[in-house]
Amino acid sequence: MASRSVVPGILFMIGCTIMFAIGSAVSKWQVATYPVGEILFVRALVSIVVVSLIVLPRTGLMVFRTRRLRDHATRSITQAGAQTCIMIALGLMPLASVIAVNFSAPLFATLFSALIFREVAGPARWAALVVGFGGVLIVTHPGADTFQIGFLFAIANAVLFGLVTAGVRSMTNTESPGTLTMWQMVMLTVIFAAALPFGFVMPTLVDGGLMLVNGVSNAIGQYWWTRALHLAPAGAVGPFYYLSLVWAMGIGFMVWGDVPTVHLLIGSAVVVASGLALLWHETGRKKG
Repeated sequence: MASRSVVPGILFMIGCTIMFAIGSAVSKWQVATYPVGEILFVRALVSIVVVSLIVLPRTGLMVFRTRRLRDHATRSITQAGAQTCIMIALGLMPLASVIAVNFSAPLFATLFSALIFREVAGPARWAALVVGFGGVLIVTHPGADTFQIGFLFAIANAVLFGLVTAGVRSMTNTESPGTLTMWQMVMLTVIFAAALPFGFVMPTLVDGGLMLVNGVSNAIGQYWWTRALHLAPAGAVGPFYYLSLVWAMGIGFMVWGDVPTVHLLIGSAVVVASGLALLWHETGRKKG
């Protein structure tokens, strides 16, 4: 039974990377025309409708029962900051570069787990963190002639998302995946709704449709990602998450003519290798 579940888990993970890549590409396309808050609000609103249709028929409103409302709020505020940063980065950088920098989020999650939640971090964890951050520096290629402010927002997103990931780890003992997802969607929708008075542009029919696609792809991607981790061990499905970069490079080339640079390819390889090493190390520890 377990071995048969691995293949569906891998397929769900591959599917979620495609959904996330599509959503990121749509966001990058629209951020040049529409305010960041508006794009994020519509995405969150559509996502909560889609996720509700999936989760609520099975759980009902009981899914909202929690004793950790403050933790949900803290997580959602942090995640709203992360999503705002990555949206700004998408408007300033090639799609693949943003995705590559975002791959460092698990490394920052390891750092925050050690510093805030007092998880034991051995030499392997610290080595993966240092090497992975070195890969980010290669991708960003900092220098007087090459530095882009977009990289600051991309790295800020990775740091904040790493903090969110570490926080979620600490909540999984008491909160179900459905509870975590529903409270996240509700609170993000409220937070981004507060940004609408500061900027709103009535979308065209085509752009409105693309905003719906963005929300649906985000919701489906989140659900498939959860399903993948539920069906199969993280060590089996985790490596396939890095296919996001392949799709991002392909979309970036076809839509914007972005040709991957040597720094992007080498830096991405370093970040991915460090992330995989950390994943396999964690998987080995759990088995032990």
